Order: sequence, then structure tokens, then C-alpha cells
Amino acid sequence: MSTKEPDDALAAHAIERRIREHRTAEATLTLQGSAGRPLAGAECNLALARHEFRLGANAFLLGTLKSRRLQDAYDRRFAGLLNYATLPFYWSSYEPRKNERQERRLRAMAEWCRQHGVIAKGHPLAWHETVPEWAKDLPDREVLARLQTRVQEVVRRFRGLVDTWDVFNETTVSHRFDNAVGRWVARRGAAECVERALVWAHSANPKATLLYNDFNVSDDFEALAAALVVAHAPVDVFGIQSHMHKDTWPLSRVWQVCETYSRFGLPLHFTELTVLSGRPKAADDNDWHHVHTDWATTAKGEAAQLKYGRAFYTVLFSHPAVEAVTWWDLSDLNSWQGAPAGLIRRDMSPKPLYDWLEDTFQKRWTTKVKVVSEKEGRVTFRGFFGEYDIHVRTAAGRNLKAAFALRRRGVRRFSIAV
Repeated sequence: MSTKEPDDALAAHAIERRIREHRTAEATLTLQGSAGRPLAGAECNLALARHEFRLGANAFLLGTLKSRRLQDAYDRRFAGLLNYATLPFYWSSYEPRKNERQERRLRAMAEWCRQHGVIAKGHPLAWHETVPEWAKDLPDREVLARLQTRVQEVVRRFRGLVDTWDVFNETTVSHRFDNAVGRWVARRGAAECVERALVWAHSANPKATLLYNDFNVSDDFEALAAALVVAHAPVDVFGIQSHMHKDTWPLSRVWQVCETYSRFGLPLHFTELTVLSGRPKAADDNDWHHVHTDWATTAKGEAAQLKYGRAFYTVLFSHPAVEAVTWWDLSDLNSWQGAPAGLIRRDMSPKPLYDWLEDTFQKRWTTKVKVVSEKEGRVTFRGFFGEYDIHVRTAAGRNLKAAFALRRRGVRRFSIAV
């Protein structure tokens, strides 16, 4: 992992070098026809169909809008750019009344993701801010028993449809909250409680990707991460929130956060990214629950969002530990706090940053190769990691198709029957 100073690491040539080194690789394909014979002299068109890097947003508006026009536009914008979706599994909304679960609604959202080639992530399984109202008068022991049952039941029932989970959210501050989850963390400590929840989720789906997620980028988060690694807790990813409602992070801080948390040896996901396209939140406004109705996007704000957002994404894409970035929210419509935080506007038209992401990930950071196979049927190319389609026209004039995946942690040589 790089240990360079931020100024050196953020130089344009350093960023481009890292993108080439960590997001692409040289691969060799051996094309085989009938009876395993090599296809020599075949014209090959290889194209990246889907990035391995997870480019996402929360997908909270899926299936929720009364306007068919707006819903169709939202769905189209989501699937047209993104391959990763965060779905709302908050306990208080998933089980608003005791033993009445919103499984059908969440299953429909997850099915939409699968049909559109989007990886679904559930968020979150445990969080002190979403203990249901009906549970607040129950004894702590019963609430925690129900929490364990909830975690295991949800992960098990959605196995194969949702296999990535934010397991526990923001436990570095849970002790401040006077409810069963907050008191549990205060009594037992964040590390023990997070490890316990991770074990619950892992037992329900040992193949799931499990995250710990926090906004509190501080010594407390670092200590918790270190404790989970030392304890060999089943955590696969550390999730970092980066809501910037008041001010944006200096890029040197972005780099340093990546360096700090990558030293634990696990991938990093930037799980909740907010960059406004309107006026910033007042410095003394610490009410994160009030919904503003007069917080509008502006042309000047959208230009600033574009300028900062493209730099932020570029730095993250260049850092070897970062494997996913999730925007919060995709649309200004029904956004958190009513903020002008979307990549698209309330009418679902794209802001400049959406257009930049589409152009960059689909035209610049992508791979399209035309090449003729050698006599052994070999094709060598350098490409971005992800899923590929290959179209082959043989020397005899036959048109054939195949698919393969070039993974960062996978093989570099393939034998492909077309």
C-alpha cells in the first residue's frame, strides 16, 4: 500500500499510474471452437459490459413513486449508470408493527436489482437509531433477542438475492442513545457488540459480504476496526460515510482516510457519499432529522458539485483499497433532509456530475478492443476489471459470442469456447 505524502499521491500522473496498476490488467484468451480446436485468424471484439468496481447509490425510491413517469425515469437513470444499490432494511420500517415485516416490498426491490444486473446491499441490520417504537417498552433482554432473530432471519431469507450487508451502523456513538441497543453497547463495548452481530449474520449466510459502517472517522473507529481484526470477527469490508452537507473534505483528507483504514487489510467502501449542489447546511445546524422544503439545487451549486465530485471519485478510483462508492441520494426528490444532494434533480433530469460519471465509467474508464487472434487462437489485451462480452467472426465467416470475467483477484489466462 502506498505511504506517500498526500500531495505526491494526488498528483495527476500518480493517480493515472495507480488507476492503470490497480484497475486494469493484461489478460490472455485462448479461443476454442468445435472439438477444442484453436480459432486462429478470428476477428475479436471485446467490450467491458460491467465494471467490477461498485458504482452505486441508495435505491430507496424503487417502486415508491406515485408518478409512473417519474418512477420510470428514476429506474432508467439508476440502471443506466450504476451497478450497486443500497436497500432500506431499517428495523423500524422493515417491522413497523410487531411481527409484521415488509419482506414483500424489499424482495421486490431486490428482484428489480437482480433483473437489471445491479448488486443489492441491505442497510442496516442493527442500528441504535432504528429500534422500533413497539420495542421501546420491552425489556432490553427481549429487544436484543429479537434483534438477533431479526439479523439471522433477514440474512437467511434474502440469501442469494441480497448477499452484502451493512451489519452494524455507527456503534462508536451508540452509547449516547438511551434505548436497548445503545445501552447494550454502553455495557459491553462497541467491539463486542459489533462482533456478536457479525457472527449472527455470518451464521445465517457464511458466503455473505459483511460490512461495519460508520460516519465517525476518528480514533474510536480506528480502535474498533483494529479490535475486530484482532478478534478475527467475520467482517469483510469497512464502510466509511462521507456526508458533506456543511463543507467538503480536502482531497488530502480523502487520501489520508483511505490510507488510515486500508492498513487493516480489508477493502474499503465509501458507503454514503453526499456532495451538495446548493447552499451548504449552516455550521451550527446539527439537526439531521429535519426535512427542509426550500433547499434547492442551483446552476452554480451543480458546477461546484461537478468540480469536487469528479476529483473525489477519481482519487477513490485510484486508491487500491477502495472497491465501492455509494452516492446518497440518487435524486433530490425525497432526499435525506430535503437536501439538493442528488446526482439527478427532482424531475429526474441529470446533473452535470451524473453526466460526467456516465461518460467516465462508460467511455474513459472502460475497455473496447478489436484484435485478430494468433495462430494458437490467442488474444492478448489490457482491460479494466469486470465482466466482458466477446464477439468473434471466424476465418470461415461464422459469428460467435462468449462472455468472461476479468477479476482483480482472479486468473489472467482464459480458455474460452465460443
